[in-house]
Amino acid sequence: MDPIFSVVIPARYASTRLPAKPLADIAGLPMIVHVVRQALASGAREVVVATDDVRVQRAVVERGFDAVLTRTDHQSGSDRVMEVVSAKGWPSEHIVINVQGDEPLIPPAVIRQVAQLLIDAPSLLVATLCEAIDDATKLFDPNVVKLVRDVAGRARYFSRAPIPWRRDDFARPARDNLTLTQRAWWRHIGIYGYRVAGLARFCALPAGVLEQIESLEQLRLLENAIEIAVGEAVAEVPGGVDTPADLERVRALLGSR
Repeated sequence: MDPIFSVVIPARYASTRLPAKPLADIAGLPMIVHVVRQALASGAREVVVATDDVRVQRAVVERGFDAVLTRTDHQSGSDRVMEVVSAKGWPSEHIVINVQGDEPLIPPAVIRQVAQLLIDAPSLLVATLCEAIDDATKLFDPNVVKLVRDVAGRARYFSRAPIPWRRDDFARPARDNLTLTQRAWWRHIGIYGYRVAGLARFCALPAGVLEQIESLEQLRLLENAIEIAVGEAVAEVPGGVDTPADLERVRALLGSR
């Protein structure tokens, strides 16, 4: 049976490193439209862009897709998604996938996978994905978020630090030349699936101590004993668009298709 779920794509207009990022032209279309197309290809029941700027809303609606104008003072993308969920009146058990608005290359299969994780675990409220880290450069990069999960596939911690720490190798000066052959280190992929009840609970909680130390909002869930299902992504998930260099990389890939 096909999973029933919706996708909400938070898309904030302002960006320090890349102003007007959702509207950046990629192969003749705004980046946000590419993200919507990928989300629709996942089989989602509906896909909605949640934006704080009428220019982004117009770019989406003019191409026949759905976009909701949200408040400008949200602290996070999750809060922006929650505003749309409330406006749509989706029931507490409905599954909502939060797909970032700067992921024009996200494979539709992984969006669907996150929804299936929640269908397969009816007692859980939140799900996300990971992929193996195979080189030390990524492991020691604080912009690559790492996670540890247990044998049941539940998240136990997220960090910008290299976890787990291999004591006898990682302290060496040559650690950047290490090859990580064991499937012991995992990169967190920033896609989240929520039951509406779980998203509402998350947004109602205050920021936690660990969340503020690591600057990782998903730690708020773990600090409040909310379990997160973590699946290994069924397809490689390319990096999103955060910088002008990222934008040129994506333009080259999509422009050649």
